Amino acid sequence: MFTEQLTSRFDARRVSTRVLLLRASDTDDRGALIKLGDKLDIETNGKWVLDRFLAETSGAPADQIWLVDAVRTLDQIKHFRDKFGDRVVHVHLTAPIGVLRERYLARKAEIREFNSYDEAREHGATESKIETLAEVANVVLETHRSSPRSLLAQATAGLGLFPREVARCVDVLVGAQYGSEGKGNICAYLAKHEKYHVLMRVGGPNAGHKVADPKYDYIQLPSGTQSNLDAKILIGAGATLSIKQVLKEISDLKLTEDRLSIDPQAIIIEDSDIEQEAGTLEVIGSTKKGVGVATARKILGRDGNKYWGSKVRLAKNIAEFKPFIRDTKVELEKAYAAGKSVLLEGTQGTDLSLHHGEYPFVTSRETTASGCLADAGIAPTRVRRVIMVMRTYPIRVGGTSGPMMHEITVEDIAARSHIPAADLHKIEVGTVSGKERRIAEFDWEQVRRAATINGVTDIALTFADYLGIDNRKAETFEELNATTRNFIERVEKVANARVSLISKDFGKDAVIIDRRQWD
Repeated sequence: MFTEQLTSRFDARRVSTRVLLLRASDTDDRGALIKLGDKLDIETNGKWVLDRFLAETSGAPADQIWLVDAVRTLDQIKHFRDKFGDRVVHVHLTAPIGVLRERYLARKAEIREFNSYDEAREHGATESKIETLAEVANVVLETHRSSPRSLLAQATAGLGLFPREVARCVDVLVGAQYGSEGKGNICAYLAKHEKYHVLMRVGGPNAGHKVADPKYDYIQLPSGTQSNLDAKILIGAGATLSIKQVLKEISDLKLTEDRLSIDPQAIIIEDSDIEQEAGTLEVIGSTKKGVGVATARKILGRDGNKYWGSKVRLAKNIAEFKPFIRDTKVELEKAYAAGKSVLLEGTQGTDLSLHHGEYPFVTSRETTASGCLADAGIAPTRVRRVIMVMRTYPIRVGGTSGPMMHEITVEDIAARSHIPAADLHKIEVGTVSGKERRIAEFDWEQVRRAATINGVTDIALTFADYLGIDNRKAETFEELNATTRNFIERVEKVANARVSLISKDFGKDAVIIDRRQWD
């Protein structure tokens, strides 16, 4: 229904004139209530609706949107306009007589006091004049021509409920290399210090983001979930979901249905997807979480048939997800209209992009900023900043995971940084894969290309201690060792973007050098 769309979409509160009459009567008989309404109209010249509305809404916030359902006389409308001026929008809903007759007969017997709509029009003093209200309405809508959502779009046009201007309020965070750049800690830091109103994640359970404080490994939910408890949490339509993992994180993080929204269109990973990948994708170093097969089924399964043993199930089909299911595009629109900020967290790295990485050693989705925006349902014109996270030494998943420039060993980094090799072996293990990672020299062309394809505005550099363990003591840019300062200056020239955040290790205060110059 139109009224339900308005109340759910814009948090409008409904005041029913029928309820107002019930409170003034000792009966719920519809005929008696109609007579009472007619009597009050005569006694107050229609002002009783406004008076009772004001009493009902006393003390409410000034910006609260109210839906009065329904005014039925010209005098009732006039009193509202005299009180509130152009803040009143009168929406008149109509339909052909044949449609109205059918709808009247479809009513429950207890609220249908006459045998037909024609009889109701003939005997009801207000009902017979209802169509005259169209002459003074701001908007007249033919309900038989449009769905409730379409009616809402027409009724609210030009009111500012949907944003009139495209505000740049979305920051996108992506990886520059092959993933495992330390995006989790950066996201958690930004969520805490930037006070984003909305945290959103795309991708699937084949990528884990480790956060040091509060300590947690995020597989499906945004990495700042515990760092900013006031932020709304969204999982976009392009996400690929493990039911078990999502429910675990909901439980671990104590998420309520008013905080978390899961888009109904997100694809569900089935056991058969994981089994299929287990036997085929070892050759490219896949984490084998079923993400690729599930994504392929979402494409092939549009005919309703089984592929690789399973039909497509979406988030909206999962009973356990029901309290959290909402169209996340709608939730984003609410944030835009309210002038709120959004942090969109990408997963994996630019060079694992299905289209722009070195095929076949790629993941099953588009990992660039553009791909993340598409998966989330966010327009490019909403983007304020693109923050690219990169390591001082790129890594890939262990095994035959694809080419890297000048591969080196943990022992090489230990010799250069003076971090014990045993400590590095513990660090360089995949959050999801559990495999020891491969490491390479920093690839300047890789970072230049990633900065270009992502349209980077800011860079977050991680693992600065790999350029010298003494960097762990630094609290300012100037306190970093000379090798690191020179490295950062070269990065900024090559990528044509400022290194705004620097992470020195993985401890509680990992991100301690903040060089942001953000509005």
